[in-house]
This record gives sequence, C-alpha cells and structure tokens, in this order.
Amino acid sequence: MSTIRRLTGPAAFALLHRLAPRTLRGRLSLVALTTATLLMLVLTVAFNAVAGHRLQHQADDELRTRAAAVATTIDTSGPKVRVLETSHDELLDTNVWIYAGRRLLEAPPNAGPVTPVADALAGRGGRRCVTTDVDGPLRLCSQPVSGGGHEATVVTALDLSPYRSSADTLLLGSLALDVVMLACTYALTRLAVGRALRPVRAMTDQATQWSAVTSEQRFAGVRHPAELARLGRSLDAILDRIRTLLRHERQLTGELSHELRTPLSRIIAELDWWRTHPRTDDQTRTTHQVIADAAESMRAICDTLLDDARGGAPTAPGTAEVLPTLHGLAEALDVPSHLAVTAEGPRLVAGVPPALLERIVSPLLANACRYARSSVAVRTSRTPDGVRIAVTDDGPGVPPPFAARLFEPGQRADPGDGHSGAGLGLPLARRLARSAGGEVTYDPGHTSGARFVISLPAG
Repeated sequence: MSTIRRLTGPAAFALLHRLAPRTLRGRLSLVALTTATLLMLVLTVAFNAVAGHRLQHQADDELRTRAAAVATTIDTSGPKVRVLETSHDELLDTNVWIYAGRRLLEAPPNAGPVTPVADALAGRGGRRCVTTDVDGPLRLCSQPVSGGGHEATVVTALDLSPYRSSADTLLLGSLALDVVMLACTYALTRLAVGRALRPVRAMTDQATQWSAVTSEQRFAGVRHPAELARLGRSLDAILDRIRTLLRHERQLTGELSHELRTPLSRIIAELDWWRTHPRTDDQTRTTHQVIADAAESMRAICDTLLDDARGGAPTAPGTAEVLPTLHGLAEALDVPSHLAVTAEGPRLVAGVPPALLERIVSPLLANACRYARSSVAVRTSRTPDGVRIAVTDDGPGVPPPFAARLFEPGQRADPGDGHSGAGLGLPLARRLARSAGGEVTYDPGHTSGARFVISLPAG
C-alpha cells in the first residue's frame, strides 16, 4: 500500500515521463498502438455483444419452435385440457412443461429444481423467456396455447452451454485477432515512421556536415515533399545565419589583427631598442610612455571594434575635434622619413567619438603613407551635412579595373607589391563610418595619386 502511495501524484507522473519513449519514432508508434488498442477494444466489445445477442436469439427461436410443435399435441376443445399421445414423442417431451392454467400436467423426468422456475414463468402468462443457472445455464421460454375454452401453456428449456462455449470461442478468437492486429499495427507504424523520418535524418546529417565546412550548398535546389521542403527552408536559413556569423567572426578577427598590428609593432620595437641599448632614466620613462600610449591605443581599438560588432558604442553620442585627432594620429603612425604628412583646414567638430574617428581615418592614412612617394595631405572642410575629410597621396593610385572591388574585404590590387596588408583597412573604415551615419568613398576623378573622402555628421 505504501508503494502505491509513493507512486501517486508527481511521483507517478515522473515515472511515466521516464518510461515514455525518447524518440519521435517510438512516441508515434506508441500513439498509434494506443489508438488502435482503444479502437480494437470498442470493436471487440461491440462484436461480442452482437454475437451474444444473436446466439440468444437463436436459442429463443429453437425454444419457440419446440413449443409450437408441443402445442400441436395439446387438446383444449374438450371439457378439460388433454395431452395427446403420439408415437416417438420422447424428443418433444424433453425439457418440456405443460400447464392447464396454473396446474402442471406434464414435466420432464428429473426436472428437479428447474420446475419452480417453469411454474413461475407459466404463472406470469404470455410469451416470456428467462435465463437461469440452476444445474447449469438454461434458457426457458413460455408459449400460450390458443383455441378452445381452456387456457394452456407450454414451457420449454434449452441448455445454453454450447452457446456460451461458442461465445467464449468467439471472444478468445477476437482477442487473439486483436493481439495480432495490434502487433502488426505497431510494427508497421514503426516501419512507416522510420521510412518517413529517414529523409529528415539525412537532411540533419547533411546540414551538420555543411555547417562544419561552411559549405554554400543548400536544400532549396532539391525536390522534397511539402513538409520536408519547409524543413529544408528552415535549415537553409540556419545555415545562412551560421555562415554569416562565421564570416563576421573571421572579419572581426582579421580587423582586430589588422588594427592591432601597428601599436603592437611600436611596443615590440621600443622593447627591443630598450633591451639592446643603454638608456637614461628620461629615455626609459619616454619608452614607458610610448608603450603605455600604444597599449591604450590597443585598448581603444579593441573597445571600438568589439562595440561595433555588438552594435553598441559606434553609434553612441560623442564628438571629436577633427584637426587635433588627425595630428595625433599622424604622430602615432610610423611615417617614413622621406614622407611629409600635413593636416590642415578649419576648426571642425565631428559628431563621433574620438576613438571611432581614429579608427575611420587610420586605415586611409596608413594606406596613403604606405604608397605615397613624397607627401600625404589631409584636408578638412565643412559641408551642409557635416564634416568632410579628404586623404590624398601622390602614389601610383588605384588601377581602374580594381576600383569596383576596392572596399571588398581581403581584396588587394597587387598582392605582390612588397607592402604588407590584408585588404581589410578600407572595408573597416567604410563600415565604421556607415555605423556612425557617415560614408567613405574613393574619388576616381583624382589624378596623380589617390584620394579618399570621409563624410561624417557634424558635432
């Protein structure tokens, strides 16, 4: 009893949950088996009820046929009811009671305790049938005898054992058939569901493989049923999102590597110089300051790019004085000794944070210093929409066939030109400018070098 109590309520529900199939195939098979069981139960009960009623109707028909045959041997036309004797009437007298009114005229030998049941049935009059279990299952029916001036009644009895045996046989046969049908239903359901889910498993495995290698293959080009086509579209969308995330991850990694390379090179160079040459205290403090400034620049780069990747700080409010920021950026760059870098223009304030302004201008200024022959000019001006910064160099310029791919990540006009670079600076500058509501464009009309124009909102 205590075990039953422990399995009631939440404990019983948890037990059923643990016993439930873990796979969709098993669950659908269990649902089909449960549904088929309920249906077979209803059909079995209905079938056996109809069969039992039919067998009882057959027994009643046989009893009434025998009663009608016995009634032909009863004479009710005289002063009293008489039973006419006929030859070979032993079969007619088997399990037969004849009454004149309520008085018993004839009864089968060894009727025993069945006679009171027949007496009661005859006393009620009319055509009636009852079932009794006296000395085994018996069915008794009464049949009034019409004609003459006297009332007579014939009661016949029939052993129901053969009928009940037939009913039991039908019940066992139907139960055996139910078991076979349920087993076939379960097996066929598992087979059908397994075959139906086979394409789903194949699509899942294929999607896992494609996501691992970032393949461009998709399910849209393969013909599937409507349900699988919808699943294929969902998997294609997931694969596209995975590919986009991986592309953004690679882009962010490349941009961080690209932007951190310059301050990291400064730190390494200062440390190498400090270790290999004697330094005074003032020189050591200067080296420390250079390293600290480079580390701070690295921190600002990381914060700016990571916030931009999260969609945060690059669009946050902030202002920066353009010329001081440009002068500081020019001093921080490793400018060759033969190169003159000038920044001029009116005093302007851009509507972006200083760190973001540095990250936008830095790739353009670094490229200009890398390819310029003798000079780089940075000029600022005011526009109706904000601030304009033009970065111009006197280098070889951009080949016209390459101009269309200039802002594509990883693209370089001449990878073998002897200059380091991964082709990420210009796309980064344009993306950061656009995140702040600005733009970076290339001026194809400029000759004798290259000119890039930055447009930013005013502060």
